[in-house]
Amino acid sequence: MGMRGSGPGVAAYLLVAVLCVLAYAPSLRLPFISDDYIQIELAREYGAPGSWGKLAADPLYRCRATSLVATWATDRLFGAEPLPFRLSSLILHAANSSLVVVLLAQPLGGVAATAAGAFFAVHQGHQEAVIWYAALPELLLFFFGLLMLLGWRRWLDRGRRTDWLIAAGMFVLALLSKESAAVLPALLALTGAGQLGWKSLASRRLWIGLAPFFLVVPVYFVAAWLHRHEHLHFSDGTFSFGAPFWIVIPRSILRLLWIAGVAAIAVLAWRRRPWAPVGFALAWMALALGPYSFLTYMPHVPSRHTYLAAAGLALLAGSAFATLWEFVPRRLAIAAACAAILLNCGYVWTRKHRQYLDRAAPTERLVRLVQESPEPVSLACFPYSQAVAEATVLVRLGADLRRRLNTAADVSRDGSPFCFDPPRR
Repeated sequence: MGMRGSGPGVAAYLLVAVLCVLAYAPSLRLPFISDDYIQIELAREYGAPGSWGKLAADPLYRCRATSLVATWATDRLFGAEPLPFRLSSLILHAANSSLVVVLLAQPLGGVAATAAGAFFAVHQGHQEAVIWYAALPELLLFFFGLLMLLGWRRWLDRGRRTDWLIAAGMFVLALLSKESAAVLPALLALTGAGQLGWKSLASRRLWIGLAPFFLVVPVYFVAAWLHRHEHLHFSDGTFSFGAPFWIVIPRSILRLLWIAGVAAIAVLAWRRRPWAPVGFALAWMALALGPYSFLTYMPHVPSRHTYLAAAGLALLAGSAFATLWEFVPRRLAIAAACAAILLNCGYVWTRKHRQYLDRAAPTERLVRLVQESPEPVSLACFPYSQAVAEATVLVRLGADLRRRLNTAADVSRDGSPFCFDPPRR
């Protein structure tokens, strides 16, 4: 798929880790945000080993089991303090960025793979998946999904059953992380074609290896569909098979490509590089965005759901940087990389950081009000759901102070001004 070269060394992974910290260090100071509280409340209900039977019976949250167990462990060890949760997300993002380097080192070479991992580490487009703790399932899906792909690729190379079993085990963990893991078998087929050549799609050995993965997906879906009346996302209007996915996917790909992806394609076109990386990246993006194209509350895929698709964008960025490294003075290539890093980090440090502070302000004020008020507190209006209000007070203040919160009044999602009316005597 591109230029080979010496593989990445320890310095490459250290660079990627440092860039992750550089991009997200300011976010470590943020308080919890809205659904973070629901994530912790659910983890306390389902995450302990003794509750796993109850978790397995829930048609929605058994598909988020890994994040609930991880959240429960973090809460158990550190309590409801934001910093440990945010650190765990950042560490997982650094691991995922390193996996991008590992995955791309073989087809692209060390320079391109390192650049791809570095770009993935700082890319602002999927910052919500890293900063918003409730998006932890996206990070875990990516982590287990890429480990699955690495095991699969080793099986294609060596034919050892152990490698195939590792891939299968990681697939199971990915399915227990997020429903969108159902797309991973298609990414396995894409990876196999990219590694062995497109003619390999006619290979009997390839499809024998793929068959169990593809057979699990309909079983996984039917298990949820049979309990759709108990499944929140089948009843709350956020998901519909009638959604215009044929519009959402190309629109989301264009949003993902702008600006870095377009610039990368322009660089590759300038040197007339092979178009295989571009085709592979676009196919990866389309497949990874596919499950989210049936969401109904936005005309494009939300940023946190582009995390897996952004690996395709990272491939383009890495290929483009390797081209610059080869054909322009090194100082210009380094300057371009530094500019990209600063632009992405600066956007997260400034505009996005302010947005997250604004998103956290209602729940922070709610906590202070309930804590300071000697009487029951009624919510007259609130920009988040009633469940968020209740979970916020329960997680931060405990069950006793939770009883002070009266949510019988209007609690809306419409972004109305945050206000409270204490009960009148």
